[in-house]
Amino acid sequence: MNISIVQSMINSIDKPAIFINTQYVILAVNDAYRDTYENEVRVGNSRCYEISHGHSKPCDQHGEQCPIQACQSTQRASSVMHVHNTDFGKTYCDILMKPVKDENGITTGFLEILDKINFASVESEKNKMLGTSVPFKNMLTKINRAAKAEISVLLHGETGTGKELVAKALHDASRRSKKPFVVIECTGLNENLFESELFGHEKGSFTGAVQNKKGLIEEAQGGTVFFDEIADVTLSMQVKLLRLIETQCYRTVGGTKLKKADFRLICASHKNLLNLVEQGLFRKDLYYRIAGFPISLPSLSERQDDIPALANHFLQGSEMKYKKFSKAAMKHLCEYSFPGNIRELKSIVEQSVLLADEDIIELNDLPEQTKVKGAVNNVSNLPETLVSLDELEKRYLTNLCIDPKHTIDELAEKLDVSTRTLYRKLQKYGLKYE
Repeated sequence: MNISIVQSMINSIDKPAIFINTQYVILAVNDAYRDTYENEVRVGNSRCYEISHGHSKPCDQHGEQCPIQACQSTQRASSVMHVHNTDFGKTYCDILMKPVKDENGITTGFLEILDKINFASVESEKNKMLGTSVPFKNMLTKINRAAKAEISVLLHGETGTGKELVAKALHDASRRSKKPFVVIECTGLNENLFESELFGHEKGSFTGAVQNKKGLIEEAQGGTVFFDEIADVTLSMQVKLLRLIETQCYRTVGGTKLKKADFRLICASHKNLLNLVEQGLFRKDLYYRIAGFPISLPSLSERQDDIPALANHFLQGSEMKYKKFSKAAMKHLCEYSFPGNIRELKSIVEQSVLLADEDIIELNDLPEQTKVKGAVNNVSNLPETLVSLDELEKRYLTNLCIDPKHTIDELAEKLDVSTRTLYRKLQKYGLKYE
């Protein structure tokens, strides 16, 4: 292997890159890699894990997936999301590892290329996704790959999993990051005003149109349009949306001039769109237009390892950031199911801060909903003090009203009662489900 040729190849790569042998020793490095890490790279001596992680042994011996191991077993390129110790602190890096072979087909080393992730962090940072769990890292990999392309992205996840934050990350990491990021809330989009909101209108085109108005598509020119809860778009509106996506052209309401649209499309839904397609409630052709690259957002219950960091992050953003969770309180939070996901965790932290009389937030300071829902999912979390069945029913229905995920009819069916009975029970406890 001619190292000078390898070094020339490394120098031509605009991202941090190194060439390492099968013993992890760095044999070639570019300036972008040197500038990334605090530790000095000594070519022919330093090992990759010493520079990037500060470890004395390879990553797989520290509980992390090592891309070199995957390359050796498959003889193909491999990628992994790692946390590296850089000049900017702990930084997520999307690592691509490629085996390099000699003329006899024998692997002599590996080309490692790093892509630093700026939209996520392992430590509390404003406007960045936070976490270290495996499902979180897998999601970051998909976000980073999709961000580099123009493909339309469909985000699917439960309510409160952070779909808008992911959409913003996709925008910020794309070539369109300097252009507008426009959010369209489909749930509250009035069907009668759909075209006017999206495409704009001309003065006098309808009653109340007293002046020309730009539509959201024009406002987003060159940037990204994020349709949140796309499942709530009616079938008649879906036809118009499909036409926009297919032709990239539109007319303002009352206008005759055809305008050209230029935007990156990101959509999100907490509903299963394919199920809606089967039910005839969502157009199949529209689905395949918007679902070019689907990304599933993990629920918080799948990210239990991230709960302490997220809870402390929200604690630092509260008015009483000096308060801390006790070990028992934090353990209870980690065992809770969080049906409302990250949004619910933030709410629970804010309530706990106010409920706690001392600087330490104890188990008894946590909102009642965590104890009831925890009891439903984990028998060991049942409260020691017995309560009446009426009280337990009230608490359970109260929790269901906090973050409605179904229509009232669907909920009644799941609870195995009639809709009338459910309404009567809600009225009994002074609750509203909306």
